[in-house]
Amino acid sequence: MARASVPISQRLLVCAGYVLPGAHVCDVGCDHGYLAIHLARCGAASVLATDIAAAPLAKARRNIARFGLDGAISTRLTDGLAGVEAGECDTVVIAGMGGDCIAGILSRCPWVGDGAHRLILQPQTSGNDLRRWLGQNGWRIAGEQLCQDAGRLYTVLLALAGGGRPLSPGEEFLSPALRQSGSPLLGRYTDRLCRAMAAAAEGLSHSTKSGDPPRLAYYQAALAELRAWQAEQEDKP
Repeated sequence: MARASVPISQRLLVCAGYVLPGAHVCDVGCDHGYLAIHLARCGAASVLATDIAAAPLAKARRNIARFGLDGAISTRLTDGLAGVEAGECDTVVIAGMGGDCIAGILSRCPWVGDGAHRLILQPQTSGNDLRRWLGQNGWRIAGEQLCQDAGRLYTVLLALAGGGRPLSPGEEFLSPALRQSGSPLLGRYTDRLCRAMAAAAEGLSHSTKSGDPPRLAYYQAALAELRAWQAEQEDKP
């Protein structure tokens, strides 16, 4: 009899693709638990699913029981990684949150940068803020992929401790790893970024208030860098 399929989204499947076989995974903000279930069925050595709210964690527990994985997946009510010990995982997945929120969770966890943990991160918004934090704190973006899910574009990145560097404004929006990914979605994604940055810069430059010159300069620099990169790609044979 065939096993029931897990109704997992494309963006979470991309996250799962960065998980090594036999990994000990902590899925932060597990919501319905489908990523944890998928990982447990695909060879993870252990899975800890956490959430800050009781209702989604209860939903995850019901789904875990429905797939018969009570003994393979642990669940915990906790704020981010606050209630997780370093030795409980070697891989941390945080998907479906704002990039600034993800950066905050990581910054409050002293052990996460010990070199023994891989980060798999999928920001819904503010990906530039997340990449900035990673670069400033020595994390190297070892891989980044684009995917399309329910008509929207998402990025999923793999970060490793050590070897990172502060990124330029343009790299905070489009990392070197993503530029080198060869994704067929890259052109569309870059166009979308450029439109958003142009609109933000236009709004700031015509603000009726005092404005925010550093923020305006940041968007202008990022936009110029991405447009220059686009031009370089168009000139390639």
